[in-house]
Amino acid sequence: MFWNVARKEWKLLIKEKGTFFWLLGLPIVFIVLFGTIFSGVGGSSVKIPYIDLDQSSASTAFIEAIKSQGGYRLEAAAAAELNDKIQQIRDGKETALIVIPKGFGQGIASADGQPTTVTVYRDAAANSTVGPLLAVLENMANSYRENKLKAALQATGQSEAWQNQVMAAPFRVEDKQENAIESSGITQYVPGYTVMFVFFVIISMIRRFIGDKESGMTARLRSTPMKPISYLVGMWLAYLVVALVQCAALLAFGHWVYGMRLGDVSAVCLLVFVLALCGTGLGLAMSMMVRSENQGIAFTQLLTMGGAVLGGLWFPIDLMPKTMQNIGHFTPQFWAQKAFQDIIVRGMHIGDIWRSLLVLALIALAGLTVAMLRFKSFMKTALG
Repeated sequence: MFWNVARKEWKLLIKEKGTFFWLLGLPIVFIVLFGTIFSGVGGSSVKIPYIDLDQSSASTAFIEAIKSQGGYRLEAAAAAELNDKIQQIRDGKETALIVIPKGFGQGIASADGQPTTVTVYRDAAANSTVGPLLAVLENMANSYRENKLKAALQATGQSEAWQNQVMAAPFRVEDKQENAIESSGITQYVPGYTVMFVFFVIISMIRRFIGDKESGMTARLRSTPMKPISYLVGMWLAYLVVALVQCAALLAFGHWVYGMRLGDVSAVCLLVFVLALCGTGLGLAMSMMVRSENQGIAFTQLLTMGGAVLGGLWFPIDLMPKTMQNIGHFTPQFWAQKAFQDIIVRGMHIGDIWRSLLVLALIALAGLTVAMLRFKSFMKTALG
């Protein structure tokens, strides 16, 4: 009997025009949008105007050195535009302005020890954009200082080996990645939005259960040979399959379109299954508990959007304050995203993600238990 309920539900979902957009189209739009923005797809760069008051070979070389760092598109501006450019920054129309002073070339070549000043006018609200530029300029200043120091050492007549020893850095940094196989914006957003939209299935479940109750369809089950529990299991099975198909489609999109490495496929499949159990289990529980569709949608949005932020689906959870990270551990989204990251980014297998699988399974079990306990009350309200 429950199989007939599931088949009926699939047919209704296919007939609904917005089903494929909300379950597949919208998450793909989010993946493409955020993946493009935060992964640097298309080679986007920030426009930074500059005014060269020196017009020397040294200032030209300085500008070319900044351009070679990437990430910024420098555009020359005339000296007469200085005040206009500064006003545009104040108005929020420009991000920053670099001004190279007159005498820059002579200043960096001078041995009198007086530094020349390169001025950066910037929008105080654009720290995330201008911060890397300031770091680049500081590194270039250190490079010029090292060249000046090297020239002074050469003037002493000491051996080249001694000069190199003096110029050598007191320490060096060696970058060793111990567990990351592949890490990019795509490995954050594809699994992140896959997890997020699994829980949006809850809205469809609530709408169907409330709709069946209000239309009298649930009450009419008493006049059929079907057991009420078969109705509950059939509805759950229908949306469990929907969640599985949704996850498979979104992960396949990330793999085939963006070349995202999936890692251990068996671990991904098990994780997707447990995640679908978790999402639909919570969906059943909420469907049995809410009194109206609007109330159910409100609770679902709180669960999905709040869990997306706290669970690290939109951005790495490490960027959040420690208190918020600790709160995030109480969301199913955190454990699902952590497991996906462990498999895709760190190359882990089923035995390595057992803790995440266990947490998701326990949440699914809790949701199913609540649904079973509340089902009789749900049926009583349906019968009036």
